[in-house]
Amino acid sequence: MRYGDFVMPDRLTDVRLERDIAPGAAAAELDAARVFMARGGSVDAAIAEAREALLAHQAPDGHWAFPLEADATIPAEYILLEHFLDDIDDEVEQRLANYLRRTQGADGGWPLFAEGGLDVSATVKAYFALKLAGDSPDEPHMRRAREAVLARGGAARCNVFTRFTLALWGQVPWRAVPIMPVEIMHLPRWSFFHLSKVSYWSRTVIVPLIVLAALKPRARNPRHVDIRELFVEDPFEERSYLVNPTGAFLGEAFLFVDRVLRWAEPFFPESARRRAIDKAMSFTRERLNGEDGLGGIFPAMANTLMAFDALGVSRNDPDYATARRAVRKLLLYDGDEAMCQPCLSPVWDTALAALALIESGENGESRSIDRAVEWLVGRQVTDVRGDWSDARPDLAPGGWPFQYRNDYYPDTDDSAAVLMAIEKSGRAGCDEAMRTGIEWILGMQSRNGGWGAFDAENTHAYLNHIPFADHGALLDPPTADVTARCVGMLAQCGLGRDHPAVARGLAFLRRVQEPDGSWYGRWGTNYVYGTWSVLSAFAAAGEDPQAPHIRRAVAWLESRQREDGGWGEDCHSYWPDRHTESPESVPSQTAWAVLALLAAGEADGEAAECGVGYLTRTQGSDGRWIDRLYNAVGFPRVFYLKYHGYAAYFPLWALARYRNLRRNGDAGPNHGN
Repeated sequence: MRYGDFVMPDRLTDVRLERDIAPGAAAAELDAARVFMARGGSVDAAIAEAREALLAHQAPDGHWAFPLEADATIPAEYILLEHFLDDIDDEVEQRLANYLRRTQGADGGWPLFAEGGLDVSATVKAYFALKLAGDSPDEPHMRRAREAVLARGGAARCNVFTRFTLALWGQVPWRAVPIMPVEIMHLPRWSFFHLSKVSYWSRTVIVPLIVLAALKPRARNPRHVDIRELFVEDPFEERSYLVNPTGAFLGEAFLFVDRVLRWAEPFFPESARRRAIDKAMSFTRERLNGEDGLGGIFPAMANTLMAFDALGVSRNDPDYATARRAVRKLLLYDGDEAMCQPCLSPVWDTALAALALIESGENGESRSIDRAVEWLVGRQVTDVRGDWSDARPDLAPGGWPFQYRNDYYPDTDDSAAVLMAIEKSGRAGCDEAMRTGIEWILGMQSRNGGWGAFDAENTHAYLNHIPFADHGALLDPPTADVTARCVGMLAQCGLGRDHPAVARGLAFLRRVQEPDGSWYGRWGTNYVYGTWSVLSAFAAAGEDPQAPHIRRAVAWLESRQREDGGWGEDCHSYWPDRHTESPESVPSQTAWAVLALLAAGEADGEAAECGVGYLTRTQGSDGRWIDRLYNAVGFPRVFYLKYHGYAAYFPLWALARYRNLRRNGDAGPNHGN
């Protein structure tokens, strides 16, 4: 199956398998037990089979790239985009529609993650996309979806981004969305709102979006489809679209500002608006990022194409054609289905796969590791001062992106993981990449001792109160998991715990520990991920495993272990009142828990042993595991992800590390990470 610039075998085989496995299916458990017994219950055999399975998915140039799945909104938005542009590929549309029909929930709607409840915004977009694809509103699945939306207040209750889409399609008035004048492009950096004060993903989505807000184009909509039936009352009579996103006084103040700006906008000088649009499109074109797309993320890419179209840019224009190809590269096919990915994850997948393989016995002399490291070194960004330099103007570039290319937006998490992999490989000739990468990570530390993912000091919390920020993810503040990756990498590369950056990072991690002993996982689901990340960093830095904060973390992990020996946490844990739920064990999360316990000195403990038992029992006959639940997060409570590669490399990593510690009685090659 073709993906990107190379052919990888069975790209979506794991997606197909996951359709056929019911939670807790007895037959699957029996099959897993038979496979385990046929191997003689050997951890060594499980490691060998997992290693071979992972190596089989390596691309010829040395990298790995596994499918990255989001919720129904991304494939739905792809269909909407093609109808907005009147550039419809009927075959792709029907394959995407098949994916949407299959992922509809039993309650009639579409969730944000597997086993999640109906989300109104996702359901409205999926319904709209299926209607565009030709599904009649009278078909049973459409009727169930419509009834579910109406029972929850109708499409008027969608989030800001969905209402913006509906405004572009003439389904709601433009007053249904908060005002974001394109003239914000003229604001100085010291103003209360400036693009440098929001996260990279917000920045790349907002800039082409405010061009659309200024021009207010209408989707071409060649099939003349509408979704009036999803509204409880006439959407043009609705008066309660805008709400205070946080309930705080500041939110009310920003609603007042919105009303003032809405009144004043018609009086803005046309010349200033034209200059602002030009400035926004210059920003967009400068960061277009070739066929990897603006910011490397689908929403920014889609907004770019719609902005080009609204401005009358020719489809033969090189930038337009490049942006169109970037969106198409996000598609993956599996039989009669297609899945649109929110972005691509090759650098992250390659770094983590290499770390797992090194732990399993592959070393720098291995051709697979050598090729992987060579590929990673070639992806380092050393010649572009991206948006991160706004807060760090004197810092030289040296980071890595998440995607194939994203030169303006490298991130500290990927960079730290890559540097770990390079250092552990022992590959010669990487000194300069290591030096510049470490210096960039050191320079990106925030004043509070932590690291954000893409920017330093991105902590302007008051912006989360603006009406536009109802998703609650406008910022990129330091987090425990990213900070832990950076601290662990620095310690692994020889910076002692008394080094100022390491010491401040360790202090930050101790300070943000949850009362129950865990750590919050901003980029992985959730507390198990955060706790694994932090305990690994403490181990790398030589923290005393008997320290009270580490003992509390171990006790928390042991309390969360399930009867089958595994750990399981789904995306409901991002809601405060549901953070203790554990619906079923998940291989990647079990691997994180085992790695966390091993980092805390618990290699001989019963909890780690039972976790290893779960992993060996549930390995498939092909050497792989399957994560049925989503295992990562884009925006907590808004947008979730499933890394299909996590079940390929994290269980291997955990089993190999367990074997190495039990066999050698030392930390092995991974220094706690």
